[in-house]
Parts: sequence; structure tokens; C-alpha cells
Amino acid sequence: MTFKLQRSFSRLLKSQKTYRKLVAKALRTPARTASRQTKRPADTKPALSEVTGFGSNPGRLTMKVFVPSKLPAQPPLVVVLHGCRQTPESFDTGSGFSKLATQRGFVLLYPEQREANNSQRCFNWFRPSAIARDRGELMSIRQMIEHACARHRIGRSRIYIAGLSAGGAMTSALVATYPDLFAGAAIFAGMPFGAARDTMAAIRSMRSGVSRREPREWGDLVRGVSPAATGWPSISIWHGTADGVVNPVNAMASISQWLEVTGLEEPAGRIRQMSWGTLKEWKSRDRLQLSFYSVRGLGHGLPQRFSSQKERAADAYVLQSELSGPLELMRSWGLKL
Repeated sequence: MTFKLQRSFSRLLKSQKTYRKLVAKALRTPARTASRQTKRPADTKPALSEVTGFGSNPGRLTMKVFVPSKLPAQPPLVVVLHGCRQTPESFDTGSGFSKLATQRGFVLLYPEQREANNSQRCFNWFRPSAIARDRGELMSIRQMIEHACARHRIGRSRIYIAGLSAGGAMTSALVATYPDLFAGAAIFAGMPFGAARDTMAAIRSMRSGVSRREPREWGDLVRGVSPAATGWPSISIWHGTADGVVNPVNAMASISQWLEVTGLEEPAGRIRQMSWGTLKEWKSRDRLQLSFYSVRGLGHGLPQRFSSQKERAADAYVLQSELSGPLELMRSWGLKL
């Protein structure tokens, strides 16, 4: 009996080690190391500040904001969700969102995942308890948005959200659950809502592509959490053709999901060949409803045209590209100079 227990325990330990290796492999840091991503000169004042007391915070996340010294009345709010192994600081330096906030007059909110919640600092987009309505990490982010709106008198019709990788998948969950909250959303290298319900399924879907579902099934996942929704924000989906972390097949599933939810037909999209890849757009009642940016040769990350070596070195998941994702969002969201 003792021998059988020892053998079972040994198998359990071996299984756990295998699982940890799979997670590490799926989220392996690119050539630039994590320490290089987050390194900041000692004499540089951080652009982001931490905010406490924003709510009950059931997801145990951290709230960080950037508030320009000059803001218009009822300014917009832009929410940015980082990916695995990123920090808001590294992501912001590479993407330049805080510079754009200063230039264009909006408040910037970065929810931050804690290592205590996820060892890779990924938002837990695949965990049902983390993304249930008014619970977990989803509720923490909703509370941050409400706190920022009250504190800075945000124009409630001008709240936008963008997320990368796990942050992109969490963006899908937020839009599916609280569609009336956002005017626009961008999903970079993310996943469709409801793609997985546990860690192993999430890793498998990321690497190989989500399990096959009919468009109606993808749409039902969204309607299941927001059955009374009558309108949806403008949504853009971004993916690099050379993404080796999140299979580009997942972008097609996301498109299928949001086309079905918004009642649009796939053949109705307008295709434009660009120097950086392909842009496909769908309109609803003369309003741009859904966009798909397929960026040729881009790996796993946010496309950006860097203006300095500091930006280039800041974050391994902000990648050199002819197309600047942040600037394109400013254009499509109407956040003008």
C-alpha cells in the first residue's frame, strides 16, 4: 500500500513538472530578456502612478494611471491591458501611449496583473471565476474604470480599451460582458471570448488554434453573458502572420465571433491591400463596426514605429513595424491632436 502511494505521488510530481514546462514554453520570452524590458534609468521619473482604494478589487489587481497636466472637459479614457510577462511601465515605454495621452488629452489606465494571481503575470482570461460578470479580475477592471471616470470626469461615451495577448483575450471578455461601457476596442494577438476554460486548454488553443466551432456557436458564447445587448462598440482585431505564440487561426475565430454577434456577413467586408499587410473592414449603418489588421511578417506583439532606441529596447512584445498600432487607434477612435 505504501509503495503504491509513493508511486502515485511520484507520478503527480512528474505531471506537475511537465505542466510547468508547458506553460514556460508557451510563454517563452523572445530574444530580449524580461530584465531588459523593465529596466529604467534611475533618474527617469515613472510616467505611471499607482491608485489604491478604487473598489473591493475581487481580482486582486493593481491600478496604474497616467493623467496629463492639461485635459479637456470630459476627457476620453483609454484602458490598456498588458500581456504575459509585461509590466505597464515596459509596455507604455515601448508603445508610447502616455506620450499620446499628453498630446491628445486623454486619461490612460493600465490594470496590472500580480504574480500572486498568475506566475507569468497573465490576465486569467481562461478562468471562469476571473471573467464572470461582476466577479474576479473582470470586476476589478470595471471598478478601476468607474473610479477613473468619477475622479477625472471622463466623458462616458468616450471610453476605449486595447489589450495584447492575454490582455487582448481579457479585452474580448470585457467587451462581451460590458458592451455598453466602451466606444471602441482593439484586440492585439488575442483570443475569442470563451475559447478555453482552464490553463491547459488555453495553452493548446493558443498554440494550435481554437477548437472548431460554427459562427453561431461563437456568437452564442457572447450572447450568453449579454443577452440583452442591442449595440456593440467598434472592434478591431490585430494579428501578425508570423505569430509563434498565439496562432493566427485564432484571429479568424475572433472575426467569426464578432461578425456573428453584430449581424454582419463575412463577404460584405471591404479588403484593402496595404504596404504592411491586409486590412479588412465591415460597416454597419455607415459606421465602421469591425476591422481586421493582418500584419505581414509580424511576430507576437504590438506593431509600432519606434522613435527612439529606448522605445525599441523597452519591451520584447512591442515590435518594429511599418504600421503603428497606437497611432492607428488614435485615428480610428477620433482622438486627434
